[in-house]
Amino acid sequence: MIILTRLAGSRFAVNPDLLERVESTPDTVLTLLDGTKYVVAEPLEDVVARVADFRATVIATARRLAEGTADDARAPEPGLTDVSAGAADWPADVTPQLAPAVPLRRRRRS
Repeated sequence: MIILTRLAGSRFAVNPDLLERVESTPDTVLTLLDGTKYVVAEPLEDVVARVADFRATVIATARRLAEGTADDARAPEPGLTDVSAGAADWPADVTPQLAPAVPLRRRRRS
């Protein structure tokens, strides 16, 4: 997730995988895959840089995990949940699995 600021000053997080486009008109407008739009205070270049940093972090972490060097993986940011933290709580005969992906559909506009 990347953290951005609305024009009113409140902060929120957005999943960059759901971004369809980012426009500068002159305010920066994020359009999600479902058609939802957000106006943010950050300039377009900053949003693009944050998305690139997020993706680089995901790739770097995946590479470290694949190489078996998970001990030096970056700690999760404050306020975010580490999904691997509860893995030791599962019984030995149970393998946790992710739920199937839910397809995204555009909202119907009236």
